[in-house]
Amino acid sequence: MPVSRLAALLLAAGWVLSMNPSAPSAEIDADAFETRSVTVDDDGHPVEFRYRLLRPEATEPAARYPVVLFLHGAGERGSDNAAQLKFLPRWMAEPANRRRHPCLLIAPQCRADQAWAAIDWRQKKPFPLAERPTVDLAAAVAALDAVLASEPADPARVYLTGLSMGGFGSWDLAARAPGRFAAVMPICGGGDVAVAGRLAAVPLWCFHGDEDPLVPVGLSRSMVAAIAAAGGTPVYSEIVGVGHDSWTPAYRNPAVLDWLFAQRRR
Repeated sequence: MPVSRLAALLLAAGWVLSMNPSAPSAEIDADAFETRSVTVDDDGHPVEFRYRLLRPEATEPAARYPVVLFLHGAGERGSDNAAQLKFLPRWMAEPANRRRHPCLLIAPQCRADQAWAAIDWRQKKPFPLAERPTVDLAAAVAALDAVLASEPADPARVYLTGLSMGGFGSWDLAARAPGRFAAVMPICGGGDVAVAGRLAAVPLWCFHGDEDPLVPVGLSRSMVAAIAAAGGTPVYSEIVGVGHDSWTPAYRNPAVLDWLFAQRRR
C-alpha cells in the first residue's frame, strides 16, 4: 500500500497513536536472543562489537525472512550486550509478535560515551551529515551484513528503525544507504535536511511527541518536510501530549508493525 494512501486511511479512521497502546510485556527473555559479534576497524585498531540476534521461532525450508536493524537510545549504551534489548527487541520477542511477524531482529549495542551519529543532539539544532559514519554505526552495518550473509534473510525486506539517539542514527544511516532499506522508521531523532531528499523513494514513517523536552519536535518536522519537498510521501505521526517516549505508543501499536513488515524494496 502506498505510504500516502495509508496515512490518509489512518487519518480518516481517527487513529490516534497515543491512545490504548498494548499492555507492557514481562521481563526480557534474554535466552531468545543469540549472542554474536563482529570486528571493525577503529583508527587502525580492530574492535570487537557484540550484538544480539532474535530469530523466528521456527523456519520453513527455502523461506526467507525480513530483517530488522534496531538502533537503541543513549540510555542503553554500554558493553553488557543486554541493555539494548529494552523496548522493541523485548516486544518483538513476545510470542504474539513472533507468530505474527517472524523475522531476524538485529540489536547491536553502542559503546558508552559513543553514538550512532556524529552529532551532539543536546544542541537541539540541525546539523550536517558527517563525511563518514561513526565506528559504532559501522559496526551495526557489519552486523547487518553478517546476518544477511549467514541467515535465511530476504534482502528485499530489510528494515531500519531506532529511537532517540537511535532515531538520529536511523536518519544518518538511511541517508548514507537509502537503497538498502525497504522501510525506515526514525523515532524522536533528527538528521541533515540537506540530504533528506535521498529518502524520497524510501517508505518512511517518522514519530515524535509534540511535548518532547529532549529532542525538539522541529527536527522531525523539518526532515519530513524536506523529503516531501523532494517528491517523497513520508508518513509523519506527531503524538499529542507525549514527551520523549514516543516509541512506546509507536512500537506497541499493531498497525505500525503491520505497516513496517508489509514494505518491500523494489
